[in-house]
Amino acid sequence: MKETIQQKVGKRILEIRTEKNISQRELALKCSFEKSNMSRLEKGNSNATLSTLEKVCDALQVDYIELFKF
Repeated sequence: MKETIQQKVGKRILEIRTEKNISQRELALKCSFEKSNMSRLEKGNSNATLSTLEKVCDALQVDYIELFKF
């Protein structure tokens, strides 16, 4: 089955978060999300809004384009 864009973006968030040695809980706190919401986002089970992706990028200190490099 073909990977959805939500799954691809979620994987990128996970990759970047791991590279920066940030826990899922820590990233969720920085974004003012519940950890369960961050988990759903990383698994691609959530269709994130642009404002959600903006919060994630700000918390990870990356440019938006980084989430779409797959």
